[in-house]
Amino acid sequence: MLESKHIGKIVLVAILLASLLTVGLFVGDSLGLYRASLYPAYVKRLFDDSRVHTIDISMEDFEGFIDDAGREHYREATFTIDGDVMRNVGVRVKGNSSRRLTRKYGHRRFSFKVKMDHYVDGQYYHGLDEFSLDASFQDNSYLKTYLVYDLMNHLGVPAPRTSFAWLTVDGEPYGLYLIIEEPNESFIRRHFGDDYGQLYKPDYKTLQAENKDVWLVYHGDDPALYENIFRKARFKPNEADKARLINSLKVLWSKENLETVVNIDLVMRYFAVHNFVVNLDGYLGHTAHNYFLYEKDGVLSMLPWDYNLAFGTYALGMPNPINDARFFINHPINTPGTFEVVSQRPMFHHLMQVKENRDLYHQHLDELVKSYFESGLYRLKLDGMLRLIAPYVRRDPTAFISYDDHVVGADTLLEFCRLRAESVRGQLDGTIPKTTRGQRENPETLIDPGELWIPDMGEIADLKDGPH
Repeated sequence: MLESKHIGKIVLVAILLASLLTVGLFVGDSLGLYRASLYPAYVKRLFDDSRVHTIDISMEDFEGFIDDAGREHYREATFTIDGDVMRNVGVRVKGNSSRRLTRKYGHRRFSFKVKMDHYVDGQYYHGLDEFSLDASFQDNSYLKTYLVYDLMNHLGVPAPRTSFAWLTVDGEPYGLYLIIEEPNESFIRRHFGDDYGQLYKPDYKTLQAENKDVWLVYHGDDPALYENIFRKARFKPNEADKARLINSLKVLWSKENLETVVNIDLVMRYFAVHNFVVNLDGYLGHTAHNYFLYEKDGVLSMLPWDYNLAFGTYALGMPNPINDARFFINHPINTPGTFEVVSQRPMFHHLMQVKENRDLYHQHLDELVKSYFESGLYRLKLDGMLRLIAPYVRRDPTAFISYDDHVVGADTLLEFCRLRAESVRGQLDGTIPKTTRGQRENPETLIDPGELWIPDMGEIADLKDGPH
């Protein structure tokens, strides 16, 4: 039994520890202290981007699995990740147009989705439930997706972690892949804690349909009208979840009290990066997909996804492609698309009608340009990554392009970033118009791209020669 004279000391110590814990919860970020869920073990282990990781896949009849890549079905496999053996892991081929075109032109380099707990409930890789292995389709630099997610994280937008891996199959080299943390339970818990909300991945079934729900347009109270939002929800929504989301879209469409249903600061940070990198294969493009929608207590946020066609490369290989470097370098920050499209994207258009929101958006763009590009940070990051991956790109047996093409693509990406930062700085300072109309009326103000050739970053034509 404890002696009574020590009880007071013990109680005092307990009170002090409780007080320190309380302070840590409220001001921990400012003191450099973070909750454990922000940096679970897998972040340091798998997403250490200072080295190229090793991943080996072993499965029965891998060649048959690749031959059957037209179907999205999981196969059981053993993954050896940096020496850690994980059995009974689910893996499938992923992608839409990238998967179709890879098959069409005779390549066998597909992207993969990996689910640790697909066959074994509760199986994780040091806390991670799901990740992707990205094949760098239409990305000759291998760095477009890596760079955009780094920009998002730099500006405080919850974004997937990434790193590179040398992929082998039964010990035989298969290629250099980008590992991407999939937005699912591990990701959402890391960013929003254990009491997280709903996570949706709006996506169309067919482009011929109206797809207003993917645009986040309110068009009635019936949940059936929003199937493209609810169909790919990461966590199965109940009727209350659906009603809450629809009400938030209703308020958003009304253009009133937007701060009650939108995390405006976070959304403007998202669009600052999204529009800087000129991604026409996202929410502000014709298809309005490739994004995640996070909802908690009726408040909506946008989260990033799928940027291999950023930096103006989405149009390449499409009907009537736009290969105009001047157009993409100077893409207007206030009107990043046609009025017909952008006016039907309320998460950007309706927020931008409010001066305080526009000012906030410009403030975040200014921060991005100043801290990441004008500081030279992007050169340090990309030069370092290029040195890291160069030996692997040289011997990549499934590469879509040659090593020389990779070097040109990387140089083109670097030059695009330099010129884009110069144009956005001019738009923020008022020397270059921020709108399409203003740029059309004052073409002499625009940044000259010189010899920059956008297709050098990757185009469909690169696939036609077959594997390199």
